Amino acid sequence: MRQESEIPVRVRQAVIGGPKPLICIPLVAAEKNELFDQAAEMVSLGPDLLEWRADGYRNIADIADGMDVLTALRSRIGDTPLIFTCRIAAEGGMQPLPQPDRLRIIQAAIRSGAIDLVDIELINDAAFIEGVRDAAKSHGVKLILSAHDFNTTPPADVIIAKLSQAQARGADVAKLAVMPTDYADVLTLLTATLRARSEVVKIPMITISMAGEGALTRLAGGLFGSDITFAAGRVSSAPGQLPIDALRQAMSLLYA
Repeated sequence: MRQESEIPVRVRQAVIGGPKPLICIPLVAAEKNELFDQAAEMVSLGPDLLEWRADGYRNIADIADGMDVLTALRSRIGDTPLIFTCRIAAEGGMQPLPQPDRLRIIQAAIRSGAIDLVDIELINDAAFIEGVRDAAKSHGVKLILSAHDFNTTPPADVIIAKLSQAQARGADVAKLAVMPTDYADVLTLLTATLRARSEVVKIPMITISMAGEGALTRLAGGLFGSDITFAAGRVSSAPGQLPIDALRQAMSLLYA
């Protein structure tokens, strides 16, 4: 039996950190119509959550100038919980943005009332994190603090320290994604996840080993303490994401 989070997070009908890990599908689109078409298609597949990777949206400044895009997106996804992510370029963001612009966009998304969680990176400075954290708390939006390494898998103690740091800095959910160079790295990620859940981290966690070698963590990571896994929608947002139907079928055998 998997170990649940001591402090689960409830967003709409979903419980992050509960009895079963959840499946999230990312929305990655450059244009409004493409975004809405994707959203309708992905909702029909029945994910537990959706994530809008807004850093891939061409007219991203529109989000700060008005709420029309987010309001319309919410109307298309109904009651499906939505993560808003405007990823920093240094950790895989799809376009460079000055930090003041990123902060303005993220805070506008939080104020929109259309999102349920917001994902920002631990590498942001303290003022940036505090600005997002305070806005999220004021508007009932849950905060994901994340770290990404697209080159290597650090030692287990470093992974645990990153997850602990996210918790200490006020995250509702701690996230870490790393790149394996071999299957030993995959075991390092899973071992660190289990230790973090058992020893240190009380909030929900998302831990991912990317690329082909790391596919196991997307299927079985929940057994070790990871609470959300990401499936590929029409467009993948990270290396190694699996189609939702295949992922759900495999997970049904593990979490029956």
